[in-house]
Amino acid sequence: MVIVKAKNYEDMSVKAANIMAAQITLKPDSVLGLATGSTPEGLYSNLIKKYEAGELDFSKIKTVNLDEYKGLTRDHDQSYYYFMNDKLFNHVNIDKANTNVPDGTKEDGEAECARYEALIDSLGGTDIQLLGIGGNGHIGFNEPDESFIRDTHCVKLTDSTIEANSRFFASKDDVPKYAYTMGIGSIMKSKKILLVASGKGKAKAIYDTVCGPITPSVPASILQLHPDVVIVADEEALSLIK
Repeated sequence: MVIVKAKNYEDMSVKAANIMAAQITLKPDSVLGLATGSTPEGLYSNLIKKYEAGELDFSKIKTVNLDEYKGLTRDHDQSYYYFMNDKLFNHVNIDKANTNVPDGTKEDGEAECARYEALIDSLGGTDIQLLGIGGNGHIGFNEPDESFIRDTHCVKLTDSTIEANSRFFASKDDVPKYAYTMGIGSIMKSKKILLVASGKGKAKAIYDTVCGPITPSVPASILQLHPDVVIVADEEALSLIK
């Protein structure tokens, strides 16, 4: 596990984007595992700048996203499908047919999760998986639990995650209560993992991920077992690690 210290959010975004850009440059037909949320936005902005400068080509890239809210249509401005198009896909030369996000409109959760897991397998897993981290240590929507759930599944979101995401909705009541998410096994299939974190609110989660025991009560702690993990975090997020 490699830890890259950044001065602040902007520096974190640049450093993380450089790692992702190197993957695209070295393997132009890479399968990128992508994440949503406020933390990766700066990374995506920097990738767009590199594309506009003629430094990156997304034409052969394939993507799979970590998760999606259950019940939101793809044109809902808080769906992760909408987010990815708005923050990245609409601004680079990626073939939209090669981008994949779980379909939150599917009521048959078991069937949708099986379809998505089969899709990941058909692509050979991801070459690099981008992750954010929740204040409670969740990755994707894999919440603290009594065991690690291996494959893509439907999860009931915890109150803390709903509260954290409520800032994106008109009210807390509008936040979906369920989501489809890659499982821990799905994430761990990736050849490389890039985790980004910013702010004091992530400091305890980062400490537990790096220094604590491997436990499903801190889902990100499983990353200690992955052979190629890079954490790019700012000073505040790393403040508990000496």
